[in-house]
Amino acid sequence: MLVLPVPGGGFLDWSPSGPPLPEPPKTPPASRIVYAAAHVVADALADEPGTVDWDTTLAFREHLWSCGLGVAEAMDTAQRGMGLDWTTTQELVTRTAAVAAGRRWCAGVGTDQLPPGPATVASIVDAWREQLDLVGGAGAVPVVMASRALAAAASGPADYHAAYGKLLSEAGGPVLLHWLGEQFDPALAGYWGHDDVRAAARELAALCAEHAGTVAGVKVSVLNAEVETEFRRALPAGVACYTGDDFHYPELIAGDGEGHSEALLGIFDPIAPVAAAGLRRLDDGDAAGFRALLDPTVPLAREIFRAPTRHYKTGVVFLAHLNGHQRHFRMLAGSESARTITHLATLLRLADEAGVLADPDLAVARMRPLLQAAGVG
Repeated sequence: MLVLPVPGGGFLDWSPSGPPLPEPPKTPPASRIVYAAAHVVADALADEPGTVDWDTTLAFREHLWSCGLGVAEAMDTAQRGMGLDWTTTQELVTRTAAVAAGRRWCAGVGTDQLPPGPATVASIVDAWREQLDLVGGAGAVPVVMASRALAAAASGPADYHAAYGKLLSEAGGPVLLHWLGEQFDPALAGYWGHDDVRAAARELAALCAEHAGTVAGVKVSVLNAEVETEFRRALPAGVACYTGDDFHYPELIAGDGEGHSEALLGIFDPIAPVAAAGLRRLDDGDAAGFRALLDPTVPLAREIFRAPTRHYKTGVVFLAHLNGHQRHFRMLAGSESARTITHLATLLRLADEAGVLADPDLAVARMRPLLQAAGVG
């Protein structure tokens, strides 16, 4: 039993009593394309705060693949722009390529190697091109990430069309685009040249129509299921919508009579076995069974991704620690301190209720010293 702090003040005597972790299938789902955006594991004993524990980081990717999920590498879940620099990103992509062995993976293509300060559209395209060459050469599906530099440099929609149009006209193969809402990164406010999310969605759909031969899909992370569904229906044939909505993913993946979203989700990092088991039910035509497994994970996801949403990585790494995927709760750039002990205690309870704790006794044992360090218990 643990004494846990609860939101609003007070304490709760708590012991795990939730459902057991389901046994995931070992093969990828047949009815959906699914990627789990993977976190990186910091080397807690290194002198430099940006040092990665490569063995444990790659072992976690093996865990995701063993559940039948694809790996989305070097995305924002891996702390791109929040502790993971371009030099380390190159090594991460290269190391993942060496162990992928034909399994499904994609990787982020950003502009984070640019120096601080104003950038031109030409320099932004050059930065994307450099990273695209690395990711494509490594054998991953490239995911062209939203660029902070472009958000700062663009004066309107025409600049986005010019930048993306130049890159996509030169791309040698299919790519995914990534629309990351300002909830995840405030520096991306007004992306696509519009503050209104629906106007931005229309702009992006038009861009996809112009480059439908190169754009294979778009990851949408705006935490608005209605906007995503409207956007999905507006995409040209052959361009898939990948949900990045960590609040509404069960309904968006299940879909409706007019289609469904594929998935590229940060929440699938901590709930991989449950997600994989649910997707197998969807393969079998059991949409109700899929929702029965995935819906209980939504309260956990909403707490992990609550505002300020950019700190969701703390909850992802916390659950990896509780579930035995890493020996410590430390992050690049000390980001483990971004959330409160009350938040972490809430995640523990919700993870139990969602059935995502691999070993409840281990989770309790690993939570106890964190509580003691915070003066609880």
